[in-house]
Amino acid sequence: MSRILRVGTRGSKLALAQTDWVINSIRQKFTDLEIEKVIIRTKGDVIADRPLREVSGKGFFVKEIEAALLNGEIDFAVHSLKDMPSDLPDRLTIAALCNRIEPRDALVLREWRGCKEDLKEIVKSMPEKARVGTSSLRRQAQLKNAFPNWQLCELRGNLDTRLRKLDDGQYDAIVVAAAGLIRLGLQERIACILPIEICCPAAGQGALAIEARLDDGEVISLLKNLDDFSVRVEIEVERAAIKTLGAGCQSAVGVWACLKGCELDICLVVARPDGQRIWRQSTKVQLPEDNSTWLEFAREIGIKVAQKLLEQGTIFD
Repeated sequence: MSRILRVGTRGSKLALAQTDWVINSIRQKFTDLEIEKVIIRTKGDVIADRPLREVSGKGFFVKEIEAALLNGEIDFAVHSLKDMPSDLPDRLTIAALCNRIEPRDALVLREWRGCKEDLKEIVKSMPEKARVGTSSLRRQAQLKNAFPNWQLCELRGNLDTRLRKLDDGQYDAIVVAAAGLIRLGLQERIACILPIEICCPAAGQGALAIEARLDDGEVISLLKNLDDFSVRVEIEVERAAIKTLGAGCQSAVGVWACLKGCELDICLVVARPDGQRIWRQSTKVQLPEDNSTWLEFAREIGIKVAQKLLEQGTIFD
């Protein structure tokens, strides 16, 4: 490939670290390829003073990047998959899903020294009415249910901003995606990884999505080298389940799929925003021996799991 490739990304430390991983992975296979980063500020970066659920629209962290991709200003884009809406613009595709690391959420304490304690011991060490920061309605609803004495407080900003607010004493603890901390080499800040049973993660959490134009076969062919089939199977389940639920930004929904060999573990959760009630559907499924059918099979599983949850009642009233 003779042209210089331009990759679009947000400008946060985490977004740049993710994009660097993608660039380095491409260069391992194509050593002479020139790639330059183009930093794009998104609506989610601009609106940092209020919860995003109070702002109309979707794709707060991807829309401006997708516009640049459609306009030919960049050749591909790197996103945190959990930031992407279920439906893509007609001319775009996810050319690669990859590098999914710890998908669960992490509890981070202000005065944590890295002792190996379990969650029960950690909670005991916290103030009874601990101020716990998180920007996510999904997290807030599930944590209210599990820890009704906690004061769940809004927390916006990039990951380094959130950690600074914690260290400045604005919160006793914060809950963030564990993957972000790990990608930035800050895993020692993690007091505990929250179990799926307490805080089910967002669809696609922990995975990277590389987006390209459908008509750019050369770039798509290049990016396919990074695609991870196991990650794609898990994501098919999660995104199919969310789409079937028809859950909007006002809904506290978590979903997790984990592929081990030929077995899929799945957990789907919907919570009332006040945490007073949670609907949960969990299952294990054995996949067919022929993995050429796995993506279609995974999509069907996601739909069925969501339908079973919906049968439990009118959960979004």
